[in-house]
Amino acid sequence: QVQLVESGGGLVQAGGSLRLSCAASGSTNSLHTFGWDRQVPGKQRELVARISSSGYTNYADSVKGRFTISRDNAKNTLYLQMNSLIPEDTAVYYCKATESVYAYWGQGTQVTVSS
Repeated sequence: QVQLVESGGGLVQAGGSLRLSCAASGSTNSLHTFGWDRQVPGKQRELVARISSSGYTNYADSVKGRFTISRDNAKNTLYLQMNSLIPEDTAVYYCKATESVYAYWGQGTQVTVSS
């Protein structure tokens, strides 16, 4: 069993920054792909960023150049640094981790960007 707990969300002005964290616990050794998705009520959950165990990263076009995904393996923690935030970034952000059979999700953390 793997548990993912997000933190770091909140209310920020447009142009500001937030850093989201996702702490993983449990049987984490088999996890190989990690990322962040986001969801607005009434809309489809969408990919924000991905990072592989080898360090390869991928970003949605809407956040590329503004967001950075990273991992600290020693702390079993995933991060999402969000800069130059815009109101369209407002959503619940979910941490995701995958292994060969399962995908695990955190409970989500709210990010609200005001204009």
